[in-house]
Amino acid sequence: MAASAPPSAQSGSIKRIVAASLVGTTVEWYDFFLYGSAAALVFNKLFFPASDPLTGTLLSFLTYAVGFAARPLGGVVFGHFGDRIGRKKLLVLSLLMMGGATFAMGLLPTHAQIGAAAPVLLTLLRLVQGFALGGEWGGAVLLVSEHGDDRNRGFWASWPQAGAPGGNLLATGVLALLAAVQSDEAFLDWGWRVPFLLSGVLVAIGLWIRISVSESPVFLAARAKAAEREAAGAEVRRPLTEVLRTGRRQVLTAIGTRLGENISYYILTAFLLVYVTAHLELPKSDALNAVLIGSAVHFVTIPAWGALSDRIGRRPVTLIGAAGMAGWAFAFFALLDTRSFPVIVLAVTVGLLFHGAMYGPQAAFISEMFDTEVRYSGASLGSQLASIVGGALAPIIAVELLKDYGSALPVAVYLCAAALVTVVTVALARETRGRSLAAPAGDGAAAVRQPTAR
Repeated sequence: MAASAPPSAQSGSIKRIVAASLVGTTVEWYDFFLYGSAAALVFNKLFFPASDPLTGTLLSFLTYAVGFAARPLGGVVFGHFGDRIGRKKLLVLSLLMMGGATFAMGLLPTHAQIGAAAPVLLTLLRLVQGFALGGEWGGAVLLVSEHGDDRNRGFWASWPQAGAPGGNLLATGVLALLAAVQSDEAFLDWGWRVPFLLSGVLVAIGLWIRISVSESPVFLAARAKAAEREAAGAEVRRPLTEVLRTGRRQVLTAIGTRLGENISYYILTAFLLVYVTAHLELPKSDALNAVLIGSAVHFVTIPAWGALSDRIGRRPVTLIGAAGMAGWAFAFFALLDTRSFPVIVLAVTVGLLFHGAMYGPQAAFISEMFDTEVRYSGASLGSQLASIVGGALAPIIAVELLKDYGSALPVAVYLCAAALVTVVTVALARETRGRSLAAPAGDGAAAVRQPTAR
């Protein structure tokens, strides 16, 4: 096993890496989630105005789903080059692409101004967003995972994961603020553009921080060994080809692990906005503020779940979240139907706590499944394929079920079933806690037993 850096030096280095990854992922998720919130509240009126409210929302979410469809392609392309030339360069590129697409959305003319070209342009920009995010997740969590030590990887790698609720918190907060100080007419006229244009400032900050970090030492060591093998005439396989040849089981495990987490998150946040405003006919501020409060708790507790996975394992913590979500799916909608704001906040917050138990250990869990030479490709492929059948379709399926049945019960069944898929997948998976990322994964990425003291 490779020797570790001195604790004090390693601690300082990992904190800088975590800060850079967290800021970058927060900005990227801000951009991505901003679209989801706008799809529920604004785009259905400005870009699909000829439809009834729920149908317009459904069409809006279809363009939302396009972003997810592009994520596996982004994961493959970024994964290939990330395994070849490094994690850091690709993370800078993904941030530039995401920020540029989001800023351009804020300048788009609406359907009333240019007709059918408006939703077409919106969809193209959404494709760029999805492509960029497909490469962001793998690079950000691997940069932290590969800099950190084996004993505390769950804790440190969970911080980039906290960028998701951090970005959602920021996006929802900006929208909630604008909704509070503007009339509905002003918000639809120009106010909705402000959060998208703000992305330009956030991206500049994220780039300044991200450019300053160093490349993964685990990657650099693996790349040096690969160069020696290439110089000796050894066959060079493409990372994606190698993953599909030797890592199919790990990719499937990553997909199943992410499925319940991914579907639950977009129902608890994006679909919630539709359900509360269109079905329960409550003010959009109630839904936005509930997500705002829940996301704040979510942000704080994700690293706690990651730290717990360092002590008791990735599988037990993930199973707590998945099993809890399966049961909470029914309570969630029952609490929303009370139309009481404090109760809605409770429903969202508890749901996000269970989600965090799945999401917190996930970065370390999936990173530990793959060898360094193919880790970016394997982690990105598994996670982003799950996003197509998970997050991409979740709001669409949920809206369609609500539209067809006029009840949230089918949506609760759908959410419960997704969580149970994760329960089964993780129950059958091998524990990876404590595995050295510098060592070959071997058969099933068996863990290396290490002390769990922090």
